[in-house]
Amino acid sequence: MKNLFKKYDVPAPRYTSYPTVPYWDTTPSSQAWIDNLNSSLQKPSASWSLYMHIPYCETLCTFCGCNTVITKDHKKESGYIDSLHHEWNAYLHQVSTLKKVPLKHLHLGGGTPTFLSAQSLRDLLEPLLKSVHLDPEFEGSIEVDPRRTTKDQLNVLRELGFQRVSLGVQDFDPEVQKLINRIQPFAITEDITRISRELGFTSVNFDLIYGLAKQTKESIRESVEKTIQLRPDRIALYSLAIVPWIKPAQRLFKDEDLPQGEDKRALYEICRESLLEAGYVEIGMDHFALPTDGLALATQNKSLHRNFMGYTNHRTDVLLGLGVSSISETAEMFHQNEKVLPTYQQLVGDGKIPTFRGHCLNQEDQTRRNQILQFMTTGKVRLLDQQKQQAELFLKEMLDDGLIQITSNEMVLTEIGRPFLRNACMFFDERLKNKNPTTQVFSKSL
Repeated sequence: MKNLFKKYDVPAPRYTSYPTVPYWDTTPSSQAWIDNLNSSLQKPSASWSLYMHIPYCETLCTFCGCNTVITKDHKKESGYIDSLHHEWNAYLHQVSTLKKVPLKHLHLGGGTPTFLSAQSLRDLLEPLLKSVHLDPEFEGSIEVDPRRTTKDQLNVLRELGFQRVSLGVQDFDPEVQKLINRIQPFAITEDITRISRELGFTSVNFDLIYGLAKQTKESIRESVEKTIQLRPDRIALYSLAIVPWIKPAQRLFKDEDLPQGEDKRALYEICRESLLEAGYVEIGMDHFALPTDGLALATQNKSLHRNFMGYTNHRTDVLLGLGVSSISETAEMFHQNEKVLPTYQQLVGDGKIPTFRGHCLNQEDQTRRNQILQFMTTGKVRLLDQQKQQAELFLKEMLDDGLIQITSNEMVLTEIGRPFLRNACMFFDERLKNKNPTTQVFSKSL
């Protein structure tokens, strides 16, 4: 396996979308996007999900690749809430079905959504939730920084119908926390986990990262043991994505401090082995869940889905993103909001849809997208005419190494091939193959 990790640790997309963002090339106009939303929500039995991006963080975590604004000025809360409401009202004015079609999922991400006070969370969410039709199985979820989260905030979220909370943990080792500028003692995470459960949150997720500076086999083993001690319902175990050309703060990491190649992958395998022994189920790529959790059940009944938020237990016709840099999607389009906060706020203040970029999927894009999605969620995918021969040629080394199997009409990921899921997906990525990038665009696959 060590030789395989070394061989296949190459730059590869994470495939939360296809085409991947660097290869979007046909941005829809704001009107075209609105027209597509209307047509998507008029389908029989249509449903939709909503994502809201809160960019603010009080401090910068040096591993982070998200769109963030670092500030301790909480006076900014009300202005940003106003901007989100302006954007929402612009959509309501032009897409009236948003009030009628069932909303299945509302997720707050960041940044740090709990940068907002308890009252600000209520001010943001209460009017919006009153203006829509909630699905009987509506699910509300939020990403929280345990260092910046209070019982009052969680209580407001529960009153508004939220059931899921995702805690940013990353690592429990003090030295690692110091190097990533995120000092978070175990007791803080333990306390927020306990409070969440006492308030009635039915699913608690931990985000962990492997490959961080100064992580060792011993330190990550201790971190996963502490995780198991708190027994979260879900765990996202992400590989540190080194993208200094996007996030300059990552240049602060010293190469000698960062686990590389087989040493880095060994950290994941330690966590994986411990979690499986503790009764967790491995979900797709880099996710784990207790057998009773919705992700595990979705894996069993083949309803598992993957989008910009990672793995979810259902697919909707529309994912609508509100807030600076948020990404939306339908079956035919991707749409991203303006990424610069003052520009975003100016546009929505003027009543405009804050289009920054996007992509109109042609028929081939849609076909490849569905194939990648099927492979990322089930580990198998039906091959179209001519694809069998092409796959055998493109993925010859993976076939020879026993990482995939190809039958007359299907490609299957083997058990030892699980770490190389992203590599196998590259076969379906026609845009990546056609562009043949000469500079690094994506993080390493392992």
